[in-house]
Amino acid sequence: MRGVVVLHDHIAVGPAGITVIDAKHDRGRIAVECRGGLFRDRTEHLVVGGRDCTALVDDVIAQAQAVSQLLAGGPHVVVPVRAVLCFVDGDWPWSGELEVRGVPVVSPRRAAKLCATGDLPAAVVTAIADALQACRVPA
Repeated sequence: MRGVVVLHDHIAVGPAGITVIDAKHDRGRIAVECRGGLFRDRTEHLVVGGRDCTALVDDVIAQAQAVSQLLAGGPHVVVPVRAVLCFVDGDWPWSGELEVRGVPVVSPRRAAKLCATGDLPAAVVTAIADALQACRVPA
């Protein structure tokens, strides 16, 4: 990915800011189901191969929050931190992009594009990556 620094195989710093990517090799049809409605709160669920995998969304959100907290105490420029769930071997629907509770659920190609699309200059990207490496971001 041009203009993107990858740390620990799941944290990418690029023009879009910091992207925490949780890559999975689960197989099967990937879908987002909305449940509830009239008498219950409406909730979104990630379903892969017929299994409820919504916990994966919770995990990657927690990882992104940990990175945000790590940066909160430093003298850094405010940098967007986003969570992305990436399925390497999934069976993608034709309906377009998927998202669960604000977390994009994407293919590896789409994850790379999300990391590389943004306005942060290369010098800022490098400085952020250096700061994260100095903090020893957990893998």
